[in-house]
Amino acid sequence: MLLLAFFLVSCTAPTQPVETVAPVTLAPASTAIPTPFVIEELIEWEMRGSFDFFWEQANTTLGSPGYGLIRDRYPGSNGIASIASVGYGLTAYILGVEKGYITREQACEVVDGALDTLLALDREHGFYFHFLDMETGRRAWSSEVSTIDTSILLMGVLTAGQYCGGEVWEKADEIYAGVDWPWFLDANRNMFYMAYRPGEGYSGHWDFYAEQLIMYVLAAGSPSHPIDPSVYYSFTRHNAGYGEGRPFIHSWFGSLFTYQFSHAWIDFRGLTDTQGVNWFDNSVRASQAHYDFAVDHDADFIGLGPLAWGLTACDSPHGYEGLFGAPPSGFDNAQHRVDDTIAPAGAIGSILFLPEQAKQAMLYYSSLPDLLGPYGFQDAFNLTEDWFGEDVIGIDKGISLLMLANYQDDLVYRTSAQVGYFQQGLQRLGFVESTP
Repeated sequence: MLLLAFFLVSCTAPTQPVETVAPVTLAPASTAIPTPFVIEELIEWEMRGSFDFFWEQANTTLGSPGYGLIRDRYPGSNGIASIASVGYGLTAYILGVEKGYITREQACEVVDGALDTLLALDREHGFYFHFLDMETGRRAWSSEVSTIDTSILLMGVLTAGQYCGGEVWEKADEIYAGVDWPWFLDANRNMFYMAYRPGEGYSGHWDFYAEQLIMYVLAAGSPSHPIDPSVYYSFTRHNAGYGEGRPFIHSWFGSLFTYQFSHAWIDFRGLTDTQGVNWFDNSVRASQAHYDFAVDHDADFIGLGPLAWGLTACDSPHGYEGLFGAPPSGFDNAQHRVDDTIAPAGAIGSILFLPEQAKQAMLYYSSLPDLLGPYGFQDAFNLTEDWFGEDVIGIDKGISLLMLANYQDDLVYRTSAQVGYFQQGLQRLGFVESTP
């Protein structure tokens, strides 16, 4: 019944130098932290580095067909942008203003130009191709038209449009209204397909829980092409737990990003749907399962342990891997993969769910000199193979930045809460405030 979930593949030097986090000698994750680092400075360092990726790795050449597009990864992207990276980047610009990195005028000028580009790009019924040439804006690698990547893009488009207002909002509204959500539905199964390729047709179904919650909020809230709320209730919600932990609705590979991405923009705290599901609490339990799994397997790996946890899709010594995760997974706990590759974005993206454990992981990661780069933490590392990734990836920098901002003061949530379409979508799906 299940088809594999689509996994998103995807520096300006920070103003605070690397020395502010005082890197020390490489040590296994199971050892105690040798130095009392200041976590607040480390968080600011990672946020500034992540922001700089989106600001510096965007096409800002005036008149370019790809103006505003942002690299999928750096330095290894070969000029390829991803629309998910753009969605995170548009949101990052808001944070840049509020943090004082750039002015509001600078941010909104880039957002405005990026929305002009998005309005001019080739689309299928309003949906965007996953990967684009960042100079020409044309489809790259025969990539798919993607439901989830379009959804991540739209979250950034609408949030940044709300922030900038005026004509920028009007363009954001036009982009959103142009998405024909029912066109991407399999009417026989009452669920979304994952992808579409011209000349080939649709492929995959969102038939299991994953990172797609924002897709239903957007589709239900659409002013032009809304879906029936029943689509949101059509995917399999399989409950299982890890060890003695409480059961939760888990994803197929148990990859931690699947419990994080939608929470970057939608504040699910205190909300339940008609089946009584609170997705914030669900992500707390999933994050706890990841942490417990790492603790239980501390002796089995050099890296994985209580200070290095949160297995998620990322680069590895053998290429990008979307199967990294922790149990529960699939129907039999056999779908995830573990090889001691760890992405800092895993724990950082769960800082709202397990704040103390996430901060301890950040402190440990800062003790690994080869993991520190001009854009904050590099994408991943594997101490068993003595490997440190050379790239940073937009979606991983994005989830780290947005969740850190929400942890600090709900910055993204405060802006996205003003987007009426998001609230309308939640209401149409049946979300109500939880009973204490």
